Amino acid sequence: MPKYSTQDIRNIALVGQGASGKTTLVEALLAQTGAVKSPGSIEKQNTVCDFDPEEKEHQHSLNSAVVSCDHAGHHINLIDTPGMLEFSGHALTALAAVETVAVVMTAQHGVDMVARRLMERAAERKLSRMIIVNKIDAEEVNLEAVMAQIQKSFGKECLPINLPSRGGTAVVDVFNKAEGEVDFGSVAEAHTAIVEQVVEMDEDLMARYLEQGEVSPKQLHTPFTDALKEGHLIPVCFVAGRQGVGVPELLEIFSHMMPNPTEANAPELEREAEGGQEVLVITPDPSKSIVAYVFKVTADPFIGKLGVFRILQGTVKKESQLHIGDERKTFKVGHLMTLQGKEHAEIDEGIPGDICAVAKIDDIRFDAVLRDKIDDGDVHLHPMEFPQPMNGLAIETKSRGDEQKIGKALTSMEAEDPCFKVERNATTHETVIYGLGDMHLRVILKKMKNRYNVEVDTHPPKIAYKETITGSAEGHHRHKKQTGGAGQFGEVFLRISPLERGAGFVFANETFGGSIPRALIPAVEKGVRQVIEHGAIAGYPLQDVKVGVYDGKHHAVDSKEVAFVSAGKKAFIDAIQKANPVILEPIVHMDIIVPEGNMGDIAGDLSSKRGRLQGSDTLPGGMLHISAQAPLAELGQYQAQLKSVTAGLGSYTMQLSHYEAVPPNIQQQIVDQYKPKAEED
Repeated sequence: MPKYSTQDIRNIALVGQGASGKTTLVEALLAQTGAVKSPGSIEKQNTVCDFDPEEKEHQHSLNSAVVSCDHAGHHINLIDTPGMLEFSGHALTALAAVETVAVVMTAQHGVDMVARRLMERAAERKLSRMIIVNKIDAEEVNLEAVMAQIQKSFGKECLPINLPSRGGTAVVDVFNKAEGEVDFGSVAEAHTAIVEQVVEMDEDLMARYLEQGEVSPKQLHTPFTDALKEGHLIPVCFVAGRQGVGVPELLEIFSHMMPNPTEANAPELEREAEGGQEVLVITPDPSKSIVAYVFKVTADPFIGKLGVFRILQGTVKKESQLHIGDERKTFKVGHLMTLQGKEHAEIDEGIPGDICAVAKIDDIRFDAVLRDKIDDGDVHLHPMEFPQPMNGLAIETKSRGDEQKIGKALTSMEAEDPCFKVERNATTHETVIYGLGDMHLRVILKKMKNRYNVEVDTHPPKIAYKETITGSAEGHHRHKKQTGGAGQFGEVFLRISPLERGAGFVFANETFGGSIPRALIPAVEKGVRQVIEHGAIAGYPLQDVKVGVYDGKHHAVDSKEVAFVSAGKKAFIDAIQKANPVILEPIVHMDIIVPEGNMGDIAGDLSSKRGRLQGSDTLPGGMLHISAQAPLAELGQYQAQLKSVTAGLGSYTMQLSHYEAVPPNIQQQIVDQYKPKAEED
């Protein structure tokens, strides 16, 4: 049995911009509680969380890491997450494992783009939020201005729970009204603000406060937790992690003020039911059936898959038999572990709220729900939206015979990262890897070499265009073939119409009177689907079209499946040619970070690439965040161009926004390139 209960557990994800000091802060917390003898440093490459070779090389967190410590009778699980946008998938997965999201930002830079996005995502999942302003001892910082910026960005519910003192070398607890001089504001005013925000959650307590002028911290505990759950309060605390300033106070806040798994908003599972999704609310009861959620999977060529999960309900023990999703087959929990960075420690059982891991379970996967009973069908956590990767590289093995090794490597890394995708394109005969940015893909390639001893050649992939129609039309084809024996005969009349973007494909049998026997309708659909897969004007998949077969003819002897497959295919192509077909190209959303002085260069370059500026925000340090949209086809060399324009200081990420029609002149070029190949085939 653990030495702690579910009520003693605190699960907290540290998220925020890269270089905000999350990993250094975790080291300080671990050292303060005695979990490590002394804090490690990123520069010395000896931190608990950044243990991968790639992380040490880049001196940035590239994966999420789970650690824990004990303080004042509480067990605190911390998840240190990457701050770079290109590795945001790992930060987002951590949200499903915690009750509290601590957004870390620096005193120098204040509110940044990553902080804004993660605050929104945490609110969407109804998680408690807090803000940690780190590096308060830095020179020439204006902490009062940072606090004002936080309130302007996220609302007046953001209130300081402590305040910096003595030029950022100390902090003063304002919630408990400690004594001390502060660098801005006053302890009394900050204390009053946070108490008045909290008592609004309880009418009786508010009446008592108005009558007496004060309430005890003990009386505030439940409404404080309710305020966190409702987003009515977002505590702000100040620290300097590297120097340990505010770290003991932060531990007290984690332990005594953040919600435990029984106090937080209950996680909601969903399952298919009549009329749509049915919501199942579960409770962190150790005596109930086991429900656990896999939020992280890592693959190692030596120990195999490691699945990291949050126990939502029930007690997981060694020898427990668990199902993955709705699979009938079970696996035995042979080795149940807790994690401290890369170190694993075996335990006998895990209780609700805790974070544990199992190794060498090949079928375990990210986003899976583990259960000991599956009588209620397949269930899943409310799905999380991840940025869709659009930076692509086509890869080929350097050495013959490495195909199996590369396949294993790619499958393993795809299982680890929800924002890394592998596509094997049958049309272009390319294997393409997709990530959120240039660095994301470079790290993937480095991992392939380091972990699996596989090296590949790369080149830009072909653009994943699509085809669709913009009008309605009818098509007809008669397939008639007579040989020495039995002939082939099939005649098809169909009509097509466009569907809204993203609707896919709809096939309908609208015949009557047996003009085409019911048994041969699937053959017509098969012919239509061949065109859907391979395209009609440029060899790209067709989408967003409805096809209705309304008439035809058949022959009692000569009508065979092959005849109606051919007739359906050619009737569909005939209709497409009359329905104003267009080629769709992927449009990506871009987040570009550049020095302010490069704004004009970037705007002009994007305009030449058929791009559109959507807005810009000034960032600290003379940098600028530019939001834009542009066709993916125009961005093949963008990384090199951006580095050249900004002297290596610029960076960008992109994700799919939508598809839209290419300009007519470009469509004609694409069609003309396809025609010779089609004629050869």
